[in-house]
Amino acid sequence: MGCFMNLLWLLLGGIFTAVEYLISSLLMMITIIGIPFGMQTLKLAGLALWPFGKEVRNGSRSSLYILMNVIWIFVGGIWICLSHLLFGAMLCITIIGIPFGLQHFKLAALALSPFGKDIITV
Repeated sequence: MGCFMNLLWLLLGGIFTAVEYLISSLLMMITIIGIPFGMQTLKLAGLALWPFGKEVRNGSRSSLYILMNVIWIFVGGIWICLSHLLFGAMLCITIIGIPFGLQHFKLAALALSPFGKDIITV
């Protein structure tokens, strides 16, 4: 069932979200300072490409991750999170869109603080 939902996700806009994350990741990696942020957007791109059957868990916590998450929020994480929340709310209006809306909520949580999080396959 997860494979079918992932294919449906790709057809209904998941591929566009993943490509947007990939382009922004490549743009961030142009500078040396942007490489850690580019790596996190690659993490978001991977989850946006194939979200069903994956889970986000807290990894190791350190003060560096907290600092990077605070910088990330100001750099653009808040806008990514808000866009996922908006898409998730719009999709949850219909019964058929609820699973896709829940995936947008999962992406919103990761978009708000991606540092120190691990994506695992369930």
